[in-house]
Amino acid sequence: MSDADHRDSRLALRVLLGTSALVALLVALLVLAAAVSLPGLSDWVAVTFDDGMGLKNAALVALIVSVLVSIVFALAAGEGLLGELQFMIPGFFLFFVFFWLLLAWVF
Repeated sequence: MSDADHRDSRLALRVLLGTSALVALLVALLVLAAAVSLPGLSDWVAVTFDDGMGLKNAALVALIVSVLVSIVFALAAGEGLLGELQFMIPGFFLFFVFFWLLLAWVF
């Protein structure tokens, strides 16, 4: 191996270690933020879902969850939001009805 190859491999190792450290820091910050906000979040959940949701609130939550799941699926498909649109619209309505009735039944 030449001297340039050694320099390139050292640089690649530094980039890898730096990126790994940054990702580890971000994960640690997310865990810390979740741990700090969990007591307040649990109080909000206890107050919000204490009496049950009903069909109206369940429809709102199901709409939000369905949109987020559809966006994740579209981005994971690799063709963006428009490439799988003919499959996403019926899937969105199936997700919506499923989450809506499940939330209204469970809560």
